[in-house]
Amino acid sequence: MAALRRALHFVFKVGDRGKTATFYRDVLGMSVLRHEEFEEGCKATCNGPYDGKWSKTMVGFGPEDDHFVAELTYNYGVGEYRLGNDFLGLTLQSSRAISNARRLGWPLSEVGEGVYLAEAPGGYRFYLLDEEQPQKDPVQKVSLAVSDLQCSTHYWSTLLGMQVLERSSEKKSVLLAFTDSQCKLELCDVGGPVDHGTAFGRIAFSCPREQLPEIEALMKKENQKILTPLVSLDTPGKATVEVVILADPDGHEICFVGDEAFRQLSAMDPNGNALLDKAMEADKSNEWFAKHNKQKASA
Repeated sequence: MAALRRALHFVFKVGDRGKTATFYRDVLGMSVLRHEEFEEGCKATCNGPYDGKWSKTMVGFGPEDDHFVAELTYNYGVGEYRLGNDFLGLTLQSSRAISNARRLGWPLSEVGEGVYLAEAPGGYRFYLLDEEQPQKDPVQKVSLAVSDLQCSTHYWSTLLGMQVLERSSEKKSVLLAFTDSQCKLELCDVGGPVDHGTAFGRIAFSCPREQLPEIEALMKKENQKILTPLVSLDTPGKATVEVVILADPDGHEICFVGDEAFRQLSAMDPNGNALLDKAMEADKSNEWFAKHNKQKASA
């Protein structure tokens, strides 16, 4: 049953959409898969605890059906977010991204043999492996901080059904996935509390629609946190999806979405890139704040 579950994306809150677009498109070499604008906050707080105008941009190395991608959420009135220690990094294999960073003068530091660290605007860490970008998805793993590795491993493997692929007592980490061919989840024990700041993200998975009530019922039975019980989310002109939002023992947000409708919603939009550029051009919020001698909110 868990083998039918699929790792989809990680949600990043972004304060500077222009610089962020440069990083994902020009440095990493990802494509804009779709871009959507919303007039009010999401019922499942996809954009965080904000109720104003926001946008969602999906970027990745290929279609969402078989690639792990990034969801960039931009709240129009918020200029920056405080980073915690919860998100430890996303690892991808691409010597092309390393050469792009060098060519564009994007800061890069070597942190291991053939491993380079680049930071996205907002301070999010990306570990780039200096090997040829594979034909399949170059994104290998997402790393999250936990305060009690045993407790978190139980949650993700026993309750959510992920397979434990590797354990490292030296790194105090566990590597998990629903299937070996998907992007992996690495849990790393940081030996203390996990701070989510205000930049906290969310990891999303899909499952057959019929499993959503079962996941919710199991979490209730196990006295685990359900942030948003089963709810339908509308995207103007696109498929309506159903989601359940959970939180793990350290408060990492987890979205499960019904796979059938999500595959329709996540179809690549050939106009995605143009829609993002148009939205950025039309966004006069920076000018408005400058004209009124004000600064955008820091969340």
